[in-house]
Amino acid sequence: MDGYKHILLEELGKLSIPCTDEQAALLCKHLELVIEKNRETNLTRIDTVEDGIYLHIIDSVICLASLDKLASHKRILDLGTGGGFPGIPLAVMLDAEVVLLDSVNKKIRAIEAFVTALDLSSRCSAVCARSEELAARSPNSFDIVVARAVAQTNTLIEYAAPLLVSNGTLCVWKAHIADDELLAAKNAAEICGMRIVSRGTYELPHGYGHREIIFIEKVGEPSIPLPRRNGMAVKRPLGL
Repeated sequence: MDGYKHILLEELGKLSIPCTDEQAALLCKHLELVIEKNRETNLTRIDTVEDGIYLHIIDSVICLASLDKLASHKRILDLGTGGGFPGIPLAVMLDAEVVLLDSVNKKIRAIEAFVTALDLSSRCSAVCARSEELAARSPNSFDIVVARAVAQTNTLIEYAAPLLVSNGTLCVWKAHIADDELLAAKNAAEICGMRIVSRGTYELPHGYGHREIIFIEKVGEPSIPLPRRNGMAVKRPLGL
């Protein structure tokens, strides 16, 4: 993986994202573990290291090019972590506590093995639960919630609102966000005591794609009780 580590360091340098040799090695090792595990457990459709460098690692950390709020000494929740993206790369890059949440037990077992292999147990933990369940037992617990390729933005806002501290931030990764999705997100944010504060646009290197990250801040209390029952955010989405 040494050649890929150098590619990663070069690409992150072009994006003005600081990364040490040790961090790059950990990021590449995580990707290698994911690709190996993916042969037996469906974690990702991306099955080559080269694609994973751009579509997993760089995609996960590209927000660090401009987002001051993703700083150290924060508690971060990765909502629907899948193979550990973006949560594990953010744990590698930041001095932050990261909780990796997924409702699929086999994915969480894989994540636990990754965390152990990467020696990240002191700042990463994996939880098998739905977001509504975690919000019910650990409300207002996270400074930042990150969600990459998980669900519609209005649904993610509902999931995140009861999990975030006051003035906490939800960061939503999208390849593109349509006008109707953005309008539903604005409406849902108003209901959930949140507000869209910025919208970052990024281009992944070498034509790997366009990314938008929507930053949504918790600015007040929701006008309805949250969390709702399991599944309601999808069955009866807010903001439509």
